[in-house]
Amino acid sequence: MKKKFNKKDLGDFKKLILKKKDELLDEIKHMSEDTLKKSQKDASGDISGYTFHMADVATDTYDREFSLGLVSNERDAVYELDDALKKIEEGTFGICESCKSLITKTRLRAVPHARLCLKCQERKEKK
Repeated sequence: MKKKFNKKDLGDFKKLILKKKDELLDEIKHMSEDTLKKSQKDASGDISGYTFHMADVATDTYDREFSLGLVSNERDAVYELDDALKKIEEGTFGICESCKSLITKTRLRAVPHARLCLKCQERKEKK
């Protein structure tokens, strides 16, 4: 295994990860509230007593499912960030899981939960 990041760098990455995690949790909260706490009538903005057209109901249902899919993706990203925080504590943060070399700071600033260096990531995506 090659060298590791110093304490200052790890502290900076930890702050970045915590900030991203807070932002994601806030997005999840807002999307969940918007999607789950509205009735079909509230979501459509319809205040009349008329029944819904099937196409409108289908569109609203699709929109809700799409939003819930986004929430699920955001939740997965939170888990990845939690894993990155755990790696900081364990002293394995920023080390490529494939070739064991140090992942560049530039990559980690863009994708703080990166598990692979750029070369290994490109190799994985080509497969």
